[in-house]
Amino acid sequence: MPYWLIALAVRGKLRTDWPARLGLRGVPADRRAGDGPRILIHAVSVGEVNAIRLLADQLAAAPLRAQVTISSTTDTGLARARSILGARHQVVRFPIDFSWAMRRLLSATEPDLVLLAELELWPNFMRLCSRRGVPVAVVNGRLSERSFARSRRARWVLRESFGMLARVSAQDQAYADRFVAMGTPRARVHVGGTMKWDTASAEERVAGASELAREMGIDPTKGLVVGGSTAPGEEALLAQACPAGVQLLCAPRKPEWFDSAAEAMGPCVRRSRATASPGTASTRFLLDTIGELRKAYALADLVVIGRSFGNLHGSDMMEPAALGKAVVVGPRVGDFAATAATLLEAGAMVQTTPEALKETVQALMNDPARRRTLGERAREVVRREQGATARNVAMAGELLQRRGRQ
Repeated sequence: MPYWLIALAVRGKLRTDWPARLGLRGVPADRRAGDGPRILIHAVSVGEVNAIRLLADQLAAAPLRAQVTISSTTDTGLARARSILGARHQVVRFPIDFSWAMRRLLSATEPDLVLLAELELWPNFMRLCSRRGVPVAVVNGRLSERSFARSRRARWVLRESFGMLARVSAQDQAYADRFVAMGTPRARVHVGGTMKWDTASAEERVAGASELAREMGIDPTKGLVVGGSTAPGEEALLAQACPAGVQLLCAPRKPEWFDSAAEAMGPCVRRSRATASPGTASTRFLLDTIGELRKAYALADLVVIGRSFGNLHGSDMMEPAALGKAVVVGPRVGDFAATAATLLEAGAMVQTTPEALKETVQALMNDPARRRTLGERAREVVRREQGATARNVAMAGELLQRRGRQ
C-alpha cells in the first residue's frame, strides 16, 4: 500500500475518486432490478475493458439475459468502460482490497458469478466471494513470464486465491500451465483462446477517422506511419526512422507521457490543444487523447507497435492487424507473446530491432504491395482465431447452472 500511494503521487494521480476507491459508492438500486443472473466482470484497465465489451453484451443477451456490472480499477479504464459500455451496463469503480470496501462492492452488486479479465486476483476479494458462495472465474486468462516470476515469489500469499478459482479460460497452454503452477487445480483450467481476436473488428472504415485526419491536418495524399501505445524514447526513435515527406503520428500509452512525447517529437500538432490551423502543414502529430487510437490506425499506411523497442514488454497488435494494416513490432513482446507468435508465423507482421527500424520503415513505405500482403494475411489470422468470447459465455452459463441461477 505505501508503494502504491507513492506511485500514485509520482504519477500525479492522487487526485482521484477516493470515495469510490474506498467502496463508498455502490450500484444504484434501480439498476439492479430484474430476474436474470447477476454477473460482475472486473477489467482492471483500458486493455481489459476493450477485451470484454463483446462478452458483456453476449452475457446480457439470450439465453442468459444476465444483469452485467463492469468494474475497473484505473481512471482511464473506468472512463473507457463508461464510454463504450455505460449505456447498456452498470459501471463501477473496483475499490482497494480492504475487507470492508470489498464487502460494500459485493453487497451493492450481489453477483451470482464474478469474471476476472486476464487475472487481477485480490486476496480479500477472493475470500469474501468464497464465503458468499460466489464462483470466481478468469476469462482471457494471462499470466506472462514476468508476472509469473513475481507471483511465484509471493506464492505463499497467492496460492490460496489461485486455488479458489472456479475456472480459468487461459489464452494459451503456457498461460494455463502457469495458473496450475500457482495453485489452480488442473481440472479447472482449460485453453479458451483470447477474446481480443473477437473484439478486433475487421472493418474497412472506422467512424470518425476522416474527421480526426481533417481536424489534425493529416494529409491523405501523403504516407502516414502511426506509432501506437508508445513509451518514452520511442517517439524520438520513430521520428528518426520516418523517411522525408512521410507523416508520423504517435499515441503514447499513458497520459503522463504526453508532454515528454511532444518534446521528443519537436514541432507537432497535438490533438488535445486545437485543430490544425488553416494553411499550415505539419508532418508530426501527437494523439494525446484516450479512445481514438483505432481511428488513427484506420488512417495508417504502416503501424509500429510501441513499448516493444525499449525495456517494456510490448503492446497489443491485434487491432491494426484486424484493420488490415502492415504492422511492425520490436523485439520486446513478452506481454503479447502468443499473439505476436501467431502473426509472425503466418507472415502477417514484421519484427525488427531499434537499430534496424529506420531501414525497415523505409523499405515498407517504398513497397505498397508488401504492405498490402501483410495486411491481408493479418486479417486472415484475426478471422481464423476468433471464437473465444462464445466459449467464455458457455463457461459462464455452466457455472451459473451449477449454482442454480441460469
